[in-house]
Amino acid sequence: MTALGTHNLWRPYTQMKTAAPPLEAVATRGSRITLADGRELIDGIASWWTAVHGYNHPHIAAAMADQLARMPHVMFGGLTHAPAERLGQRLAALLPGELNHVFFTDSGSVAVEVALKMAVQLWLNRGETGRTRVLAFRGGYHGDTMGAMSACDPEEGMHRRFGAYLPTQLFADLPRGPEQEAALDALLARHRHELAAVIVETLVQGAGGMLTHPPEVLATVARLARRHGLPLIADEIFTGFARTGSLFACEQAGVVPDILCLSKALTGGTMSLAATVATTEIFSAFWSDDPSAALMHGPTFMANPLACAAANASLDLFETEPRLDQAAAIAARLRDGLAPLARLAGVREVRVLGAIGAVQFTVTPDLADLKRRFVARGVWVRPFGDIVYLTPALTIASGDLDRLIEAVAAVVTETAGG
Repeated sequence: MTALGTHNLWRPYTQMKTAAPPLEAVATRGSRITLADGRELIDGIASWWTAVHGYNHPHIAAAMADQLARMPHVMFGGLTHAPAERLGQRLAALLPGELNHVFFTDSGSVAVEVALKMAVQLWLNRGETGRTRVLAFRGGYHGDTMGAMSACDPEEGMHRRFGAYLPTQLFADLPRGPEQEAALDALLARHRHELAAVIVETLVQGAGGMLTHPPEVLATVARLARRHGLPLIADEIFTGFARTGSLFACEQAGVVPDILCLSKALTGGTMSLAATVATTEIFSAFWSDDPSAALMHGPTFMANPLACAAANASLDLFETEPRLDQAAAIAARLRDGLAPLARLAGVREVRVLGAIGAVQFTVTPDLADLKRRFVARGVWVRPFGDIVYLTPALTIASGDLDRLIEAVAAVVTETAGG
């Protein structure tokens, strides 16, 4: 057993006493990770869904090298710079409706924190007090910081042990049918005067288990939020930038949220950057001669020029390379390759939406054993809970995608085929 004092690095979501030593990565290229021992793994999850263009894309690398040489960072308080100005304009032009006002942060969790603060302060600026809660959905995950944790599933989510520490929010089931729609409508009616907003992951509840819902469900959530006069916060940290088959998932439902959160693939997986984008109506509540009406948030590395340069280069690639076509091709291959696994006795369901494929077991397997078996097959796949999933780079080579699907099919069949 490794001595306690030798653990200088505290790793994410890991029981440090019992976990196997992590694998050391020394290089990346395309959809592959090279290990210190010389092995090469095909990455099936794009580094937690971020590396949509694959690793080391030369266009992003060149843009970052240029920005690094000129100005890697400058504070955003009282100063501005071209990479942030350009990125804000481009995001506003790409997003639907009047999502025109971009607040940059440095992680998805903080993007959600800012969205929640926007919603609460919106009502304070309008002279209404007591609206300090949000309605969120069971199965959801919105991040690991305090406010974001409070909007995660309180029973099944990873943050349930923090219940007594967190603000108390309201939770409902996603309205997948008339009964759930009626229940949500009634809940919003009862609590509308204490609610600041409704928050939802668009089309896929990622860390909740890759739980998908059709666009009609998202449209229902938006309609009910509007009926009760509540801003809708769309968490597209995972689903944004073509992962679900459209550039932004909300587009598939014809929904324009009042506030939208982006991160992960924003820089093509090269640097940490996030954005909370609000409509003009939301922004207008902060437009005032009163200094206290300003949004009171300001991360030190907000709008980091190097990260903004990477994000601008990533947007270039969405404009010049066929990412949506690639997502559609991945979706078709995932459906063909994973669908037969639904017939296995130990598989509950197979789900595919865009460039996301998930296999859910009937019983939670030995995750550490599954991870070892995937590595032995030359792929980097990280199952969690009761699912194995694939979210590869949109640029993945067809042969690499086939190897990923074959590895998942083999390991799932060995585990759930009895």
